[in-house]
Amino acid sequence: MKLVIPLVVMSSLCAPHRVLPTTTIQIKERSVVVEVADDGEKRARGLMYRKSLPANDGMLFVYPDEQPRSFWMKNVRFPLSIAFVDQAGTIVSISDMKPMSEQHTLSGDPAMYAIEMNEGWFREQGIVAGDRVSALPPPSKR
Repeated sequence: MKLVIPLVVMSSLCAPHRVLPTTTIQIKERSVVVEVADDGEKRARGLMYRKSLPANDGMLFVYPDEQPRSFWMKNVRFPLSIAFVDQAGTIVSISDMKPMSEQHTLSGDPAMYAIEMNEGWFREQGIVAGDRVSALPPPSKR
C-alpha cells in the first residue's frame, strides 16, 4: 500500500515558505511581510512543525479583543522573538522564546496582536517596547 500525503499538508509541515495569507506591516520605519493567523485554528498552529522562517518575514497573530496573552513554543523547532502589541499599535513587550519549550511567555499588558520573528530580529532592528506598529489589520472576528 502506498501512502499519499496531500501537498498542502506537506508544505505546511516542512517548508520555510509562507503558508498563510500575508500582509505588510510597518514596525517603526521597517516594512515586514507577515503571515496572518486570524482565527483560532491558525493561531493555535502558528509556526509549529516548520523548519525555519525567512530572515525578514514573520507571523502576525490577530485577536478579536485586547487582553493579556500567553504563547508557548511546543512543536516549534527554531528560536523566535515575540512582540505583543496593543489595539493602538504600541508594542507592550518583547521576549525571546526557546524552541520546543512548553514554558509560557506572557504579554504582561493586554495585547490584541502578537508578532513572531526569528530570535533577535527586534533587537537587531533597534525595536523596543513603546515603538509603534502600523498598517495592522482590524481585529479578527473569531
